[in-house]
Amino acid sequence: MSDTAFHGSAPSPGTRWERLLINVHLATMAETGAPYGAIENAALAISGRRIAWIGPMATLEASRRNWLARKIVDGAGRWVTPGLIDCHTHIVHGGNRAREFEQRLQGASYEEIARRGGGILSTVNATRAASVEELVAQSLPRVEALLAEGVTTLEIKSGYGLDLESERKMLRAARLIGAHLPVTVKTTFLGAHALPPEFRDDRAGYVRLVCEDMLPVLAAEGLVDAVDAFCERIAFTAEETRRVFEAAKDLGLPVKLHAEQISDMDGASLAAEFGALSADHLEHVSPRGIAAMARSGTVAVLLPGAFYFLREEKLPPVAALRDAGVPIAIATDCNPGTSPLTSLLMAMNMACVLFRLTPEEALAGVTRNAARALGLSGSHGVLAPGYRADLVMWDITSPADLSYHAGFNPCAAVVHGGTRVRG
Repeated sequence: MSDTAFHGSAPSPGTRWERLLINVHLATMAETGAPYGAIENAALAISGRRIAWIGPMATLEASRRNWLARKIVDGAGRWVTPGLIDCHTHIVHGGNRAREFEQRLQGASYEEIARRGGGILSTVNATRAASVEELVAQSLPRVEALLAEGVTTLEIKSGYGLDLESERKMLRAARLIGAHLPVTVKTTFLGAHALPPEFRDDRAGYVRLVCEDMLPVLAAEGLVDAVDAFCERIAFTAEETRRVFEAAKDLGLPVKLHAEQISDMDGASLAAEFGALSADHLEHVSPRGIAAMARSGTVAVLLPGAFYFLREEKLPPVAALRDAGVPIAIATDCNPGTSPLTSLLMAMNMACVLFRLTPEEALAGVTRNAARALGLSGSHGVLAPGYRADLVMWDITSPADLSYHAGFNPCAAVVHGGTRVRG
């Protein structure tokens, strides 16, 4: 067995890595029992796109370091974490909804605006009018803001097209972002996001279109990594969502769900029944839903940006989720109407201040648990041999600083797939 299999053991004679990062503190986020899975005064080696070795500096003989790697990088005592993962975004869209922001501040509720034809449908009109190239151009600055803070993996949902060609445009734009920028993009088909105006009087017809036409075609074109739906009284019923999930299951695609944001539709239980990767929002989730998620291993993705921008008052039941052993992830929910947030670090701060997560839970929520919410457990979200070499170097004194600061970016360098892309 090669030395790459040993976490912290001395490298074998003849080892030759591509890069060795020395004099760093590692917040591995592995569940080792140590806070943050920390290894202080450590080193990390990279070969190709993977982490080859991690361990204490003391296991590396100073006289042999130059023989261990083609390039040695001195981290000067910085902290290193896994690359951050934003596991719930609607970052590809046309236009913005600043006017609705004003309306909410004047007293209108999100539900009232949606029922008047605003909300999601106003973004649908702007997105349908944009070309793929225009969608990419509008979205790149938002994505670049996330990448500047150490995001290396990003989920992007469709759902502002609501017809085959427009949903295809969104998903193609998402794929192009992954090609243009140093970020891993996972795409999610969210055709069941809202009822388009042309199907106002034919709900069954639209659900049939999503399940029988849009999803199979887009999946066959390789544009879909997962399937999502908005199960809510202003969106789709549990039975309609079930049909979407069954169509996804028939195609071998994992599912996710916008659940219990405004009311308890028992969507979390439905998501768990289908072994969903995640159920997201969850302000109104019931004990029954929490128990179902715990049994299925479904991740709870909390979205403090939407809670903040909508000035919600009902907190997600973090203590109950924690007590049940439900993994908790954090995401920006970047979207034009309810969470125009392009800072995952700020989402971490909000999760601690608003939802009372600990800084360690917040960091796990944008690394280890966020990877699980995207079906990437075992390859992303942890610093460990064999995992993808996505990592961030930070100018901080402890990992808690990442949640403590608001509006401050201490990112010093980013490595994506073994390649230094920032700093």
